[in-house]
Amino acid sequence: MNNESAITRYLRSRPSLVLAQYATATAFTVYFCMYAFRKPFTAVSYEGYMFGTGDVTLKTALATSQILGYALSKVIGIRFCSEITRARRFAAIVGLVTLAELALLLFAILPPNLKIIAMFLNGLPLGMIWGLVVLYLEGRKTSELLLAGLSCSFILSSGFVKSAGSALMERFQLPEFWMPVATGAAFYPLFLLSTYLLDQVPQPDAEDVAMRVERKTMTRTDRFAFFRQFAFGMTLLLIVYFVLTAYRDFRDNFAAEIFKQLGYGGKPAVFAKSETYVAFAVMVPIAALNFVRNNRRGLFGAFAIMCTGCLMLAAGTWALDRQLISGLTWMVLVGTGAYLTYVPYNSVLFDRLIASTRATGTAVFAINLADSFGYAGSIGVMLVKDATFGRVTQLDFLRYLSYGMAGLGFVLLVISCIYFMLWHTHHDE
Repeated sequence: MNNESAITRYLRSRPSLVLAQYATATAFTVYFCMYAFRKPFTAVSYEGYMFGTGDVTLKTALATSQILGYALSKVIGIRFCSEITRARRFAAIVGLVTLAELALLLFAILPPNLKIIAMFLNGLPLGMIWGLVVLYLEGRKTSELLLAGLSCSFILSSGFVKSAGSALMERFQLPEFWMPVATGAAFYPLFLLSTYLLDQVPQPDAEDVAMRVERKTMTRTDRFAFFRQFAFGMTLLLIVYFVLTAYRDFRDNFAAEIFKQLGYGGKPAVFAKSETYVAFAVMVPIAALNFVRNNRRGLFGAFAIMCTGCLMLAAGTWALDRQLISGLTWMVLVGTGAYLTYVPYNSVLFDRLIASTRATGTAVFAINLADSFGYAGSIGVMLVKDATFGRVTQLDFLRYLSYGMAGLGFVLLVISCIYFMLWHTHHDE
């Protein structure tokens, strides 16, 4: 502790609520800024550009290439984030995001058909940022509050940075291929400051360890043992996440086209507006799990939230099909449903799973494992859309996906929940 900064010593001496507020604010800002290096390019349709001479649009090729890099990053992160020491986290986060910004500069310079290389290089470092940030927050008695706040960052930021990128193009007449690097540069100073402040968060104390199990770095043997211990339930969760990530990314990457088809074209603010509603609707139930002290019940609560999200996808789309709600309301409802199912994977689900089963491991390992499968699904859906359903609009394709995701997700999540509740959790947790 002699090497601790004044900020760390101050936080260690303050009540847990002060630490929770500080950690949530800094983690939120770091990940919010990261999205400025990842998502602005999706605000542009790149109309008239095709990839090569095939049927795939340039935007689909760019999004697919970025996700390929992002997915590979998640695979690398299974080991990297599980083994990295506390002392190396700050340098790792800053270095990875800086590489992503340099890739966006390359994106602006390269000719259209080579821009996919830049987007692959952009996604490659960014996939590990979530895991590195979560390492500061997991395994604490207030983890639900911390992770709920962090999760709001990727819900809010996606819409906000797309709105910001569109506004930059309009205000400064930026070429569409230069807008992403300009947006990243605008957020870079805030990113550096917030990352430094996040790195001052003290390690979990004795009370945290007693309530949520100590989180240690994991060797290759530990990682295999963790998966084998929960193989059936984890496989079901991975299948759901495979489809869910594809759904979430399709809605996110093609939001500009979907909103236009819903009648909201030419309104950049609609991205941020819709996701603001979604973020608050998702944050409340996730944060409420913090009041469930029993870890077994907390795990059940996470599954209940995820199942509710699946049902919202079907209910919202059914209402749109019968013209009972507006297009914006539908986007808010399916966004809320998708993120109610998605956010627990990246926050409370695995944290409660480890705490209630007393398993050896970190939530970050399980999160990266799920993500490495999930983004493969995202790539597949985008390619299938252009190659097989080229004449189906993005709006109609998302409607079909909503029904499919709702049915498959609900059934598999219920089975997985029963599996963990009956065979792995401790009743005294």
